[in-house]
Amino acid sequence: MTLCVPRAGDPATATAPVAVGVAAHLLDLVGDPATATVGWEIDWQGPLSVPLADERAVQAACGIMHVHGRAAGRPAPLAVDYASTVAGLLAAQGVCAALLARAGGADVTQVRTSVGQAALLALAQYLAAATADGDDPAEGLPSRAGSGEEPAPAGCSFVSADGVRFELEALDAGRWLDFWRLLGADRADTGRGWRSFQQRFATATCMLPPALSATVRQASFTTVRSAADRSGATVLPVRQDPLPPTVAPPWTLTPFPEPGGTTTARACRAAAPLAGLRVVESARRVQGPMAGHVLRLLGADVVRIEPPGGDPMRGIPPTAGTTSARFSALNAGKAVAEIDFTTDAGRRAVRALVSEADVFLHNWAPGKAARLGLDAEDLRTARPGLVYAWASGWGDALGPQPPVGTDYLVQAHSGLAAAVRPADEPPAPSLMTLTDVLGGLTCAQGVLAALLARRRTGRGVRVDSSLYSAAALVPRGRRRPEALDRPLRTRDGYIWLGPQARERPELLARALGLGASAGADAIASRARVRPTADWLPGLAAAGVAATPVCTSLADLARDPRFAPALTVGEYAAPLAPWEFS
Repeated sequence: MTLCVPRAGDPATATAPVAVGVAAHLLDLVGDPATATVGWEIDWQGPLSVPLADERAVQAACGIMHVHGRAAGRPAPLAVDYASTVAGLLAAQGVCAALLARAGGADVTQVRTSVGQAALLALAQYLAAATADGDDPAEGLPSRAGSGEEPAPAGCSFVSADGVRFELEALDAGRWLDFWRLLGADRADTGRGWRSFQQRFATATCMLPPALSATVRQASFTTVRSAADRSGATVLPVRQDPLPPTVAPPWTLTPFPEPGGTTTARACRAAAPLAGLRVVESARRVQGPMAGHVLRLLGADVVRIEPPGGDPMRGIPPTAGTTSARFSALNAGKAVAEIDFTTDAGRRAVRALVSEADVFLHNWAPGKAARLGLDAEDLRTARPGLVYAWASGWGDALGPQPPVGTDYLVQAHSGLAAAVRPADEPPAPSLMTLTDVLGGLTCAQGVLAALLARRRTGRGVRVDSSLYSAAALVPRGRRRPEALDRPLRTRDGYIWLGPQARERPELLARALGLGASAGADAIASRARVRPTADWLPGLAAAGVAATPVCTSLADLARDPRFAPALTVGEYAAPLAPWEFS
């Protein structure tokens, strides 16, 4: 492994230690000695003209605090190094892609990415929705936090009569209505809650009628689970321990026994290291499309299988042109093949597509591929040397018949829901789709590792990854926040304060014009007297790092300091987050 060491003392190029650790771990798992011949670097801000020197500053400036905090009505930090974890994945992807580019004749020796670019990529669907022609209602939601500084209860977690905090999933209105009917909830409250519950993946908010929480508080968890089983909904307790109950490897590679035959000759360049590789994707929502999106950003040609008439997600507002902005954020630039693979003719069409592809990836429910005759054992005969990737919810962590594997359920069971909240809040999943994004990036990394394995061995490979395995990549700790561990409210926004404010609070107090012994309440009251811009010079002069908190993704997209990392057309989208040289 070759790590490019940035200049000492320059915040713009300071190495992000958690990201470096994640990348090094992933590259060790790749198991290809050639990865040591590619230099790689992860800094904080990359091409952004925004001073960023740590994880929380990135979360503040790049919109993560804004999106994670939507459910509570005010910006809130994730208590884990999420953006750094994403950056570590991007760096590992870049190294593997560089090796594949060399196989195509490109002269690539180094790759660079940043935590700031990683944060923007993680927010791609929210950024697209906020900047599309149609209004994004999530950007203008009123605060639920009232006038106090403590955040309101967040998310859609519930607590039963016997004190079990649990997460609920219902994938259609029928299951949602039946679940609440069995618990005796008022039909009107249930109906009002469905739309917000259904849209929480897209909006990162979930404003439910209080009567629904009151209903489950009158039922034991045994009763709640029975209602879920009878209705087809899913409930899982929210794990109190931030550490996962079991740790699965991010991906597993299973080589096919027979040689893969010849691979297509490629001619690629550093800016598109996967040029000439073809990916066939059959996936919905975020996890699978994110995997295909990353491979496309690296230069692969991606063909997306959609049902006749197109993916229904294309029509969900807000739209950019004629297509959902959120859908376009992860699927623009992909070719489309409309195929009904529930028919014999459709399955033949899938096999024909795969016969000319290097990669087939999907995130179908467990058992679906086998029922369709489109599992790895079936498709490898159509394309010897195929990389077959399944991005699941749980992998084999919960047995052969796992519960529904969606983002918030995985956060709840994996301990991530506990890890992302500070110790003075109850564990609850973030309504930002943390594991969907990580799951897609992990699947893409597994595909790259498999392509390298195919290059070494000449054999096709099956790749298995999951939301659950991806969640385990996030380093965990028991974070105990102090009074200033949440953004400080000003007259017109919020400021995230660097570590100096906690290490030497008298510096902060003096910068705000208070006595050195001023307490947290006095500091909070004083900060709200003036706008953010008025406080920044004094904080800088006092040696207290301060980052204005993004409270509008639309404003972020218009900020020229972010322009080098974004493209803005019908909606704003992050550019490819790697620099190859």
